[in-house]
Amino acid sequence: MSHLHKRFTVEQVTLLLSSYVKGRMKRNEVEEELGVRKTRLFALLKQYRKDPAGFSLAYTRTSKKRLPQRVEVAITDSLLLEQSLIKNPLLPISSYNYSALADRLKEKQNIVVSVPTIIKRAKLLGCHFGKRRKALHDREVITQSIGQLIQHDSSNHLWSPYAKEKWILITSLDDFSRKLLYADFVESETTWAHIQASESLILKYGAPLRYYVDQLRVFRFVQNRDSIWKKQILQTDDVDPQWKQVILSCGVEVIYALSPQAKGKIERPYRWLQDRIVRTCVLEHITTIEQARLVLKREVTRYNDHCVHSTTKEIPSLRFQNVLHEERVGQYWNFLFIMSNNTYCKSEYIFFARCFAKFTATALPTILYPSAISRYLKIKRSGNV
Repeated sequence: MSHLHKRFTVEQVTLLLSSYVKGRMKRNEVEEELGVRKTRLFALLKQYRKDPAGFSLAYTRTSKKRLPQRVEVAITDSLLLEQSLIKNPLLPISSYNYSALADRLKEKQNIVVSVPTIIKRAKLLGCHFGKRRKALHDREVITQSIGQLIQHDSSNHLWSPYAKEKWILITSLDDFSRKLLYADFVESETTWAHIQASESLILKYGAPLRYYVDQLRVFRFVQNRDSIWKKQILQTDDVDPQWKQVILSCGVEVIYALSPQAKGKIERPYRWLQDRIVRTCVLEHITTIEQARLVLKREVTRYNDHCVHSTTKEIPSLRFQNVLHEERVGQYWNFLFIMSNNTYCKSEYIFFARCFAKFTATALPTILYPSAISRYLKIKRSGNV
């Protein structure tokens, strides 16, 4: 229904209000004639009784609050900088990230501005790409608890244009909570770097049930790729690389992704981190891997503790802690029972046992995966420990 001043003249409304005040019309009759409800009618009556002669339906629209000139300049400068980053062929950036720009303005310049406002300014400056139609794919959590599946991967990029060489980002992601359990830069991708990454995760959180990796030669031996002999003797998986030997000795299963598309759950966080880290490294003129690690730490904290994941609709750390809280006490008593009845471990399980031994120094273990307890109980029952 259109506004009251477009449907009636001031004289018509004044006559109806006057009739109601003098008792000639009932309230419901006036409401029906004007097409308003009780709250709006009483507001009109209050205005009429205050000044019957000066009653008017005219109103002035309040203008929207304008952004200060300082804020407009900051948004413009940031958008133009984003444009220069996209045009740089050396950087792995191909799109604008308005959310990251809004976060950066808030942190660095204490400027709070909404993302839609930034997008409007971006369209005026020509710093905007239309939305690309993405192929539809299922996004679902296939695991039932934390620790059932750890997605482990690496990414090699020029993370800062001011650095002399590329760095490798190694990460491990819990499938159920989507929390990044491990993330660090290394100067070269070696077997030892991945072993240290897995050791750090297991000593801090416990042994997961499975590791999910690609078919990089660090993780898997593939026939016709990893052999120099013309006559092939060893078939795929006939031998295990050192990383896999370490993981298997911890009682953890290793499964492989057959294509890059199969690892989409960890590729999306990679894109999120890459997009923000590269931009931050440019703005802060990062030149060393130590400085880049500080940037990485901030962005991982933002991803784990502040961002709602698009698939789970929860913050990864909160989802992780909620599941952990439900099972923690029961696991602790199982753990004490296991440790009290086992005084030694065979050499092939030394590394696996270290992650449990670390917890005995505290009143409650930091984290114990359900899969780690069940795995250890299975090994104990089989007589291998």
